[in-house]
Amino acid sequence: MNDGDGSTYASRTEELRASPPIFASPWMDRFTRVPPMVVPALFVPIIIGFAVLALNDGMSTAHLAGWVLVGYLVWTLAEYWLHRIVFHFEPDNRLGARLHWMIHGVHHDHPNDPLRLVMPPSASIPLGSVFVLAFNLVLPFASACALSAGFFAGYLAYDMIHYAVHHRAPKGPVGRKLRELHMRHHFQDETTAFGISAPWWDVVFRTSARSRRG
Repeated sequence: MNDGDGSTYASRTEELRASPPIFASPWMDRFTRVPPMVVPALFVPIIIGFAVLALNDGMSTAHLAGWVLVGYLVWTLAEYWLHRIVFHFEPDNRLGARLHWMIHGVHHDHPNDPLRLVMPPSASIPLGSVFVLAFNLVLPFASACALSAGFFAGYLAYDMIHYAVHHRAPKGPVGRKLRELHMRHHFQDETTAFGISAPWWDVVFRTSARSRRG
């Protein structure tokens, strides 16, 4: 590889890693850049807290496990549809286009920025609260808490998997497949492979990524 090619490669690598500020104000922009370990530090206690609330309200361990599983499945559906409908909705007007870029477009432009691979708590906490409120409106308290524990466990798994497929070399077949599908979403066809941690929903809703040969 000659020097020119090396310079081009280095420039492209840096572009993929270093995203520009979202807000002009440095202190506001700081809230959009999140180290990945912030997510488990914040959500592991939340998950445990909801599980304890369910048990203290009289729920059995077996029922807790069942509701946690349901909550996880609810999360995987939310992950798929939020990614497909909300994150990839591109309005025609200037304000809408700007909001789309702030929410998700910046990640597609600079997919390897390590501080923009997990959702900022300033967004994930309000969004998660909406789901918790909805669960409590339709379910008894203990069931809603157990469902919330599974929901946030699914969210935590999603955020960690998303970070890993961008910044870790997968060793097993599952990890390699998840990385392959997500890289196809980024670099081949962004209208496919919306399920990052749960790719089976792409099979169900017929948005699976296709190989170039296929």
